[in-house]
Amino acid sequence: MDDTTPISITQLEQAINYWRVRSPSTGDEARLCEEAAALATPYALLIFAGTRELHAGDLNDEGRQAYAGWLEAERPKSPEARTLNL
Repeated sequence: MDDTTPISITQLEQAINYWRVRSPSTGDEARLCEEAAALATPYALLIFAGTRELHAGDLNDEGRQAYAGWLEAERPKSPEARTLNL
């Protein structure tokens, strides 16, 4: 993923939801995990601006890592890995 890779608002939302399921909110304030929080601000800015996508270069380092982690988790697995539940 380079700085010009487009990321849609839908992809950001899916990545946030992935991290929220993987690491649910904590505390009385329902604080997001670091990964979801790193993606939440750019997501909110897209909504506020009324735009539908940003570029990977628009994310900070934490956001890029969280997005890349989601992409890796969502990548189709080989039949062998599915059989082994990897």
